[in-house]
Amino acid sequence: MSGPQCCSNPPTLDSASGAGHVENLAGLNTYVSGSLQSKLAVFLISDIFGYEAPNFRKLADKVAASGFYVVAPDFFYGEPYDPNNPDRPLSVWIKDHGPDKGYEDAKLVIDALKSKGVSSIGAAGFCWGAKVVARLAKDPLIQAAVMLHPSFVNVDDIKSVKVPIAILGAEQDHISPPELLKQFDEILKASEVDSFVKIFPKVGHGWSVRYDVNDPTAMSSANEAQQDMLAWFAKYVK
Repeated sequence: MSGPQCCSNPPTLDSASGAGHVENLAGLNTYVSGSLQSKLAVFLISDIFGYEAPNFRKLADKVAASGFYVVAPDFFYGEPYDPNNPDRPLSVWIKDHGPDKGYEDAKLVIDALKSKGVSSIGAAGFCWGAKVVARLAKDPLIQAAVMLHPSFVNVDDIKSVKVPIAILGAEQDHISPPELLKQFDEILKASEVDSFVKIFPKVGHGWSVRYDVNDPTAMSSANEAQQDMLAWFAKYVK
């Protein structure tokens, strides 16, 4: 499922943003922040606007400051979704940049992390990225998962999750509405998987990284979601 909310409040991309750097990882340009010394990695999988969004990189740096080695690859090969390009509407763009391809690339990134000596990996997916995380949590190729305002994720995905998972959703989300998130919660509670499902009031799809910096309420809610994500990784990625 995707729609207008997926494209709302698009970020101004900035390839120079963030305190980290870009390097090639598994053939993908990847924003990297933090030290490998801990051997604990967090794998951030962006929404359709990609890895150059300043708020996304700011979050990567925040996670790194908590002691993790953070990687955020460019799954779109230099072509994030551009709402101002009439020749590439979302319905066309997504055909070249589906989550299935993202999953195949993500497996290569995980192999690359392990080759660097990483011993435990948590993955967080935002919007589009949540579907990739669902697949990683099913196989499972990670130790913990977080989904924030997921897109494309369905009941069958949740039934297949095999690692501890937190799902952080929005009250005003037409893509993954509260009713669907409550279904996810019921499925997870009936399983043996540790889980945490939270619905944030008065926010919409994409809020955790596409918040308005001039809106203190939105920023406060985004910060709360980010702290919940960090707490989940601190508990299970070790």
